[in-house]
Amino acid sequence: MMQAVGMIAEFNPLHNGHVYAMRQARQLSKADVVVVLMAGNYVQRGEPAVVDKWARAKAALASGADLVVELPTTDAVQAADGFATGALTLLGALQVSTLAFGTEAPDLDYAALAARVAAAPPKSSLFQDHTQTYATQLNQYYQQTAGVSLDAPNLLLGLSYAQANRQLSEPLRLLPFARQGAAHDAAGVSAGGASASAIRSALAQGQDVTAVVPAAMQAGLIAARHQSWADLFPLLRYRLQTADLAALRGIYTMSEGLEFRLTEQLAAAPDFHAFLHQIKSKRYTYARMRRLCLYVVLNLTAEAMADARQHRFLHVLGFTAAGRKYLHQVKKTLPLPLITKVSAAMLAPGGIMQWQHRCDQLIETVTQTAQNYGRVPVMRKENDAC
Repeated sequence: MMQAVGMIAEFNPLHNGHVYAMRQARQLSKADVVVVLMAGNYVQRGEPAVVDKWARAKAALASGADLVVELPTTDAVQAADGFATGALTLLGALQVSTLAFGTEAPDLDYAALAARVAAAPPKSSLFQDHTQTYATQLNQYYQQTAGVSLDAPNLLLGLSYAQANRQLSEPLRLLPFARQGAAHDAAGVSAGGASASAIRSALAQGQDVTAVVPAAMQAGLIAARHQSWADLFPLLRYRLQTADLAALRGIYTMSEGLEFRLTEQLAAAPDFHAFLHQIKSKRYTYARMRRLCLYVVLNLTAEAMADARQHRFLHVLGFTAAGRKYLHQVKKTLPLPLITKVSAAMLAPGGIMQWQHRCDQLIETVTQTAQNYGRVPVMRKENDAC
């Protein structure tokens, strides 16, 4: 029986640190295949991926992945707990036995941390001190309940994975390993490495990133159109100008009168960066507000998100020969629908991919490239050049 190690990724874009991470996952787990659950066309921070999911999946297969499955937008664009819950649910469905993830503290017992947090009082009344940011108070909560500071992004995500893993009927083995290269949001690109955010910034400025991005991702960056909030802000402006307040109130995570804040601050904002700065506060992080703005653009209501969570699926973006063999091994016992070719019925209202279709239609409009209908998984052959 083939054993699989799972990884959760965005590859936005895929860089040399990601290649190292996939190699570590394979070596440390001794698994036969590396299964990557990759965010589709939108990422957790609340923006479109720099290039579409097909270009990134192809690069992942050329750089160490054996099977790439899409993490749908309705799970990918969530705060850490929702992101982790969706991802672990899909990896569990794929019968992956181990979850490998990079972290700044690989020696921490994440399962034990999650157990301590589960036994602590809920954080429902967390935001009480309006002189401190939400992030600061969240870290204080974890210091008090888990006895550890979680002020680095991957530490919080690792704990979120462990918390979501506790909810599975058959939890995965957690395999943290030390991250290599630049810090999560470090600025600047050098031969020594770069963060994904620094690479995106360099790409936007037309800078050379060949030293930090593998050849397969380079090819994808050259061939595919790049997306950013610059593409979406005119649509956000139109939605906020034309939707009535009752409709905006129905958008997922719209609460506490935020529909008024968004509409009132719109007129004075020349671009999305300025708008985000105007609507952000100590109570709301930049990521939280970016996600909310994306939900508005995509018209994702609370009801739509709840429906999507009730009807999850496994959309295969690509595989190697080993990945296809693994799929053949598990496909008869998968608890969720396995999709290798998208039909029109799947995308129609009431279809299993209706919400993903709504989100991806925007990317299709921007890029003029089909994202779902008729697409089949990328197949990487052993003799394909990296």
